[in-house]
Amino acid sequence: MITAAKLIILLFGGFIIAVGFRMLFTPEKARLMLQKAGSTNFINYGEITFRLIIGIALVAYSANAKFPEAFSIFGWFMSITALLLYLAPKKLHHAFSMKCANLLKPLVMQLLAPFALLLGVLIIYSTI
Repeated sequence: MITAAKLIILLFGGFIIAVGFRMLFTPEKARLMLQKAGSTNFINYGEITFRLIIGIALVAYSANAKFPEAFSIFGWFMSITALLLYLAPKKLHHAFSMKCANLLKPLVMQLLAPFALLLGVLIIYSTI
């Protein structure tokens, strides 16, 4: 279980880094990805399920992480919000993602990209 949780978290950290690079170099494509959140049943429930799996992995691995409290809090937050998103109408989830995408103009995406990169690196560092 711990090995699986570690692998899931490492993949998640890598995903966050990849998203950070996408935000930095192709911010318009990053916005398009964000706009798709909750757009179809497959995307909506797939995204929520991945969020729940990652949240559970963070909680399960937290005792082994370099920052156990942060992993536990972040994991519980992701898990609880995933469960709430399962209950929320898909249209509400999609409307929220569209609102966020409209606020995050390409320049803002590029300015936020280093924080995504740093978060991904910190997740991986805390896991290995």
